[in-house]
Amino acid sequence: MNFRPRPKEEPEINLIPFIDVLLVILIFLMLSTTYSKFTEMQITLPVADVDAQRDYPKEVLVSVSSEGDYTVNRQAVAGRGVSELSSALQSAAKAGKESVIIIHADASARHQAVITVMEAARRAGLTQITFASQSTSAGSR
Repeated sequence: MNFRPRPKEEPEINLIPFIDVLLVILIFLMLSTTYSKFTEMQITLPVADVDAQRDYPKEVLVSVSSEGDYTVNRQAVAGRGVSELSSALQSAAKAGKESVIIIHADASARHQAVITVMEAARRAGLTQITFASQSTSAGSR
């Protein structure tokens, strides 16, 4: 039996597997990353005038104030009744039954005022109604 003490070996850290794993991760990240190239093509985008763009003949803009006053295509309506509003919508609808009513109602306007616009549009024979809204980022400025 050989009971002689063995020489103690210092522990050794092998870095080659660690480097292999890091290279695999690096290659994976390089292959999975997408690069945006904005310099490939130089283009000049066209400019549009927003006010001229909103002047479509099919659109009828109806605004409802917080007090319940109405405007049709930026012209005030004399009364607050359904009949006055219906006649104003008929005269403003240049495209006839194809016209689209866009309701711009104040946030604090009464619900009945918006329903009055919808009823006037129904009486005028206009069935396409939409509501305009404001984005929350623009409203918080």
